Amino acid sequence: MLQLIQFLVAAGTLAGYTVQGLSTFQWPNQLLDYADHQLYEGTMDGLVEGCTPRVNTPRDNTTISAQWLRLAYNDMSTHNVDDGTGGLDASIMYELDRAQNVGEGMVQSLQDFNGLAIIAPFFGMADSIALGAVFAVKGCGGPVIPYSAGRIDATAAGPPTVPQPQQNLTTHIELFRQQGFNETDMIALVACGHTLGGVRQVDFPLIVTDTSIDVDTFDTTPAFDNTIVSQYLQNTTQDVLVVGPNVTTQSDLRIFSSDGNVTMQSLLSADTFSDTCATLLQRMINTVPSAVNLTDPITEPFQYVINDPLFSYQNGTFNMITALRVRKTYLYSSQCECYSDLVMGRPAGGSFCPSTGCSKQSSSTQPVFFTVFGEAQGFTASRYLFNATINSTSSISKFWFEINNNDGSDPVVVDNGGSGFVIEQDPSLSLFVDAMRSELIFSENSGGFIAFLKVLGDAASASASMTAFSPFSTAISPPFTPTTTSINLELDETNPPEGGFTFFTANSSISGSFLDLTANVGSTSFTVENFNLAFAVSSFPSIVISS
Repeated sequence: MLQLIQFLVAAGTLAGYTVQGLSTFQWPNQLLDYADHQLYEGTMDGLVEGCTPRVNTPRDNTTISAQWLRLAYNDMSTHNVDDGTGGLDASIMYELDRAQNVGEGMVQSLQDFNGLAIIAPFFGMADSIALGAVFAVKGCGGPVIPYSAGRIDATAAGPPTVPQPQQNLTTHIELFRQQGFNETDMIALVACGHTLGGVRQVDFPLIVTDTSIDVDTFDTTPAFDNTIVSQYLQNTTQDVLVVGPNVTTQSDLRIFSSDGNVTMQSLLSADTFSDTCATLLQRMINTVPSAVNLTDPITEPFQYVINDPLFSYQNGTFNMITALRVRKTYLYSSQCECYSDLVMGRPAGGSFCPSTGCSKQSSSTQPVFFTVFGEAQGFTASRYLFNATINSTSSISKFWFEINNNDGSDPVVVDNGGSGFVIEQDPSLSLFVDAMRSELIFSENSGGFIAFLKVLGDAASASASMTAFSPFSTAISPPFTPTTTSINLELDETNPPEGGFTFFTANSSISGSFLDLTANVGSTSFTVENFNLAFAVSSFPSIVISS
């Protein structure tokens, strides 16, 4: 029979929430967890917030937002709705030699995403490009576009189907149809895209013929607004694709007027423009090959998000370190469940969970600083850290939380839809990264990681290896693709076997944000996949030693 260990931790209050919200995903779901983190706690918005033109930089007189949005559309434009191929799949990295993709902004944007180092084994360049598009729009004052993840990066170029200004209206209508957009969609999508940025003279000298102009902007505001529409309808537009000297390249004029300006008239309403653009741009970034399945859209920060548990073993006890991010602020408790029928060679009989065996008050509370999305939606959150002590003769099977508003109401149980947060490793925790002992050494050519292996027999029969996934490509130009490095771990002589565990270590120049670990003990193999080292460092800096 399982013994329950319960404890309460006070951490603040919030009225109005009494049941677990539907905006919480079934754990574990590493992709949704990571997408939520990048959308609401990531670093991408720092490059586009405020929509300020980058003057006296390599991006003179334009905005990063305009470049990111153009990159996303041009990448998506390879889609063919008739056979389900192409779409937003990062094939743009292999298409930069084409005339329609001319411009340093394309390379600079891809360098941005590479430099941000947010790519993961399950979150590639295509997901980053799509994420950049929604940040680009919101950073310039536009609508919040619901974001879905799960794209698969292409490994080769797609067809050259990006519409070009010199093409006629019939061609444009057909190209947009192939992408999945009808004529009305085409008109609105062009207006939504051309509210940002403009045409650079050096890239399109036949369109911008005045060599004294660097970037000929589509309208008079850098913001994401419907000025592009109002100035067109009032005949005050400066859009060079409407009033430019080359009639052949007046593509915006042909597109905007193709239905007698009916669609453009409807977009004179700021609310209609915003809503229409949000819908069309969401469809745009979700235009992917038919075999790709995206997650449900994330429309707000998840109500509850936990960190994958981290473990350490010292002095005969396990420490389990985790955190709960809660939208708003609550009083909460946490519970865990211990094994009474012991396994993996430990003596059976009775429960080994003492009254304090699985419980400890929260070690600290961290404020969560949401990106422009969370701020725009009016959300706040806090993250509560736990360091629970577990007797080494027992082990943990699952844990959950109770939220107590301290107002007489029943506590809210956050238990992963009734199943609890189950520890994925077997109950004896055969293999894990020891969070307390591990070191991340910040130097030019070295790094260190220590793995932790439960050996059931002779330690000499055990071996361990590690593969590190690095999101950052050292290539000087696209394509930017992540790298992986494999290394064998060695017995750690500075940490002798203790409590039936053997320590392995790796000291090398590898760097990575995710680790896959494998240990072999005789004929038995244990694995840990996608250990999020970067998340551990950012969430628990006190447990990672740096020098």
